[in-house]
Amino acid sequence: MQPSGPGANQTAGRKRVGLALGGGGARGFAHIGVIRLLEQEGIPIDAIAGSSAGSLAGAAYAAGLQSQEILELGLKLRWRDLGRLVWPRRGFVSFEKLEQWVIGIVGDLTFTDLRIPYAAVTADMATGEQVVLQQGRLAPAVRASCSVPGIVTPVEIDGRLLSDGGAINNLPISVVRELGADIVIAVGLSAPPGRYPRNALQMGVAALDYLLMRAGDDPATADVYLPIPMWGLGSMISTSRRRRFIALGQQTAELALPAIRAALQ
Repeated sequence: MQPSGPGANQTAGRKRVGLALGGGGARGFAHIGVIRLLEQEGIPIDAIAGSSAGSLAGAAYAAGLQSQEILELGLKLRWRDLGRLVWPRRGFVSFEKLEQWVIGIVGDLTFTDLRIPYAAVTADMATGEQVVLQQGRLAPAVRASCSVPGIVTPVEIDGRLLSDGGAINNLPISVVRELGADIVIAVGLSAPPGRYPRNALQMGVAALDYLLMRAGDDPATADVYLPIPMWGLGSMISTSRRRRFIALGQQTAELALPAIRAALQ
């Protein structure tokens, strides 16, 4: 499918549906399952905002790829396709390859080329401000939103040094509303396991998960909140569980279908 301009799929007389896609590294494969279920159920997506991994999945769909195409790309994706080691000045890894990967799958698009309104959420590393990217080239914006501070080198855009949006707003519900969504479905890539960590490493990872959960907009401000049941460091970095994550996203969205349909009434 070719992009046909912003808002091309809007339908007069119905509520506009927006997706807020959170970050979480490899857990982002779950977003594919959510999008796939919504597409299969005929639930339109009229706007998307994403942080980190959510910005990558959201950009692909906003550019016009169908969920099956995104699924096929996701099943082939490896970390080596996205990053390379660099001299550690502002990070140990560069995501320049991620930027080129985005261009390879959708073209070197600008935001105005997109099929539906889309925003990539980033963090200004000098001021700590949320920077919402909605204009200019798409691929560098996605790269910036995915660049984890201290690990991945930041991206300079319009004179600002930008990094992973998850550091400031890991669940950009308010951003989707600003794009014009009447109904916001928010996808959070974590859900507490309800048990105590067993060792020091698990304590640290649990703290990181809680920080990510609270770094975003309040889930209660979404019309429908989908917390994907994932937890722990392995789920953030291991791509070997991608099929399970995709399935979890689809299952979670399916369970929420009554709530989604009720919100659309």
